[in-house]
Amino acid sequence: MSLTLDADTRRALKKQAHHLKPIVQTGAAGLSEPVLAEIERALVDHELVKVKLVADDKPAFNAEVDKVCEALRAACVQQIGRMATLYRPNPDKAKPKPAAPTSGAKPKPRPKKSPYPKRPPRRR
Repeated sequence: MSLTLDADTRRALKKQAHHLKPIVQTGAAGLSEPVLAEIERALVDHELVKVKLVADDKPAFNAEVDKVCEALRAACVQQIGRMATLYRPNPDKAKPKPAAPTSGAKPKPRPKKSPYPKRPPRRR
């Protein structure tokens, strides 16, 4: 079962993925087990990846994207040409970091500085 995304999440992920380059490309062998393993590794490392899949036509491309999403339990964020953007949240990265212990003493407030540089006095 692949992951489903709502419209707002999909839009936010598209914005994040805009600058990404494809991490994995399929070759003449097509979608093989080593390619799936590499996509799996990339999803674990990055959560959001672009993949370039080689297919003869659009229905074959859609079938390959669906196969990858089903096999890896990921969601397809978008498809443009032969590129597909895949997303799968990493549960290990979602854990919040523990807060640093505080000593209890409040820090002293800093004096406010003017945002403008100090001008030299005018000569008359």
